[in-house]
Amino acid sequence: MPELPEVETSLRGISPLLTGRRILRLVARDRRLRWPLPESLDQAVAGRRITALRRRAKYLLLDLETGTLLLHLGMSGSLRVLPADTAPGPHDHVDLVLSDGHCLRLRDPRRFGSLHWAPPPVETHPLLRHLGPEPLSAALDGPYLYERARGRSAAVKGFIMDSRIVVGVGNIYASESLFLAGIHPHRPAGRIGPARYQRLADSIKQVLEAAIQAGGTSLRDFVQEDGSPGYFAQRLRVYGRAGEPCPACGAPVRLRRIGQRSSFYCARCQR
Repeated sequence: MPELPEVETSLRGISPLLTGRRILRLVARDRRLRWPLPESLDQAVAGRRITALRRRAKYLLLDLETGTLLLHLGMSGSLRVLPADTAPGPHDHVDLVLSDGHCLRLRDPRRFGSLHWAPPPVETHPLLRHLGPEPLSAALDGPYLYERARGRSAAVKGFIMDSRIVVGVGNIYASESLFLAGIHPHRPAGRIGPARYQRLADSIKQVLEAAIQAGGTSLRDFVQEDGSPGYFAQRLRVYGRAGEPCPACGAPVRLRRIGQRSSFYCARCQR
């Protein structure tokens, strides 16, 4: 699934091409996305100018004059900005046709992506209202994580992957952040002190910022907005490297299932 860095990379790629453009019409070739695309959405966006683009968690937010279009890439979605008359492929389900002769095209082979219309304020939309803070914001720090973790016996890896605690820390980035912070992924969240949580908050920011700069992880289905793959997977320290030597101490990287997800760690470096 495209994670926060992949969505941020897409946002940065398309923002200069869409901001200030007017949407002439929405073209839906297949409305059977994760949630069926309502025909009322066509009327909501037609003729509206895109005033800004931003991201909340893994949602792309296209702010229009009268509301916001929420776009989620799902398991395999990707975006292109193309001449509007470019012939669509079999998985090109939705176009936003723009006033400059181009279109924003959603390609989604598995159709797990979604589009939603949200009147203002968008923060109260059901998909957004319960989300935790952004991981790269000042709101995520050691004291915040420590307070939210008090009394919790569940593994810290699942804790930081909970979008009600903090958004955008997916499986890959959780493993990498915990390694960088020296914290075992199975340690109970409530048994970690404030100083270690500050180190974890700093590590989350460092890992995500590096991934954004590199274009995201090279997952099978993810490509950048220009069609090229992401490259952060080349820099992963432990994720996907079970049995290989730890880059810090040389001990074999271990693999363990935590919360039904594969977790990679070094038993010597992470406590």
